[in-house]
Amino acid sequence: MHEREANDAGRLVRLVREFAFEAAHLLPHAPEGHKCRRLHGHSFRVELTCEDEIDPTVGWLIDFGDIKRAFDPLLEQLDHHYLNEIEGLENPTAENLARWLWRRLKPTLPILIQVTVAETCTSRCEYRG
Repeated sequence: MHEREANDAGRLVRLVREFAFEAAHLLPHAPEGHKCRRLHGHSFRVELTCEDEIDPTVGWLIDFGDIKRAFDPLLEQLDHHYLNEIEGLENPTAENLARWLWRRLKPTLPILIQVTVAETCTSRCEYRG
């Protein structure tokens, strides 16, 4: 091992994998007259952030494909669906969606440290369990 690699031992690295999906929702508990109480859709972006030490054998933290395989079943449930009809998302705020994703992903991605859900290019929620 080179001196530089020895100095990196024990240091953490963060890896982020981004996904996108289209879905409709409404927020049933928003105040009367609020625009989000009406049915509308978003081009959602989800970022899954993992953190741990680099595996010295393969030279990476986790294969991006492993993150994708963990997320794919959830993506299938969400993409082009009405979120309010999904169990656990009856009030699909960005916060509730991020928490819903966290609870389903953390058991299979133990190095997951954050789920970010963006509803628009200017508005997002960061959830750290």
